[in-house]
Amino acid sequence: MSISNKITALYDRIPRRHTTDNVKDIYGIIEEYEDILIEIESINSFYEQNIGTYFDAATTAKAAIKKSTDNKASKKNKDSFFDEGSGILKESMQELLEFFGDGKRDL
Repeated sequence: MSISNKITALYDRIPRRHTTDNVKDIYGIIEEYEDILIEIESINSFYEQNIGTYFDAATTAKAAIKKSTDNKASKKNKDSFFDEGSGILKESMQELLEFFGDGKRDL
């Protein structure tokens, strides 16, 4: 499976609603996304130098998802944090697909 197809498949798996199972799923998706980023980073120095922003987005998404598990947060806030995290992840994946292109960019 091509890298672009892997990203698209992950994107399609991002859950829409906050549930305990969906939180577990999205953490797994973020891990897989980070593995893909590492794979892209290893292609050449151009990708290595320009991939950091996508790792940052994954970290930000993970932090928002973590907030959605706070027992002290209301259901509305949990939903909001989950939506924020999944939105950041989706946006990052869309941007990565455009940035990566055919995987043949170079300095």
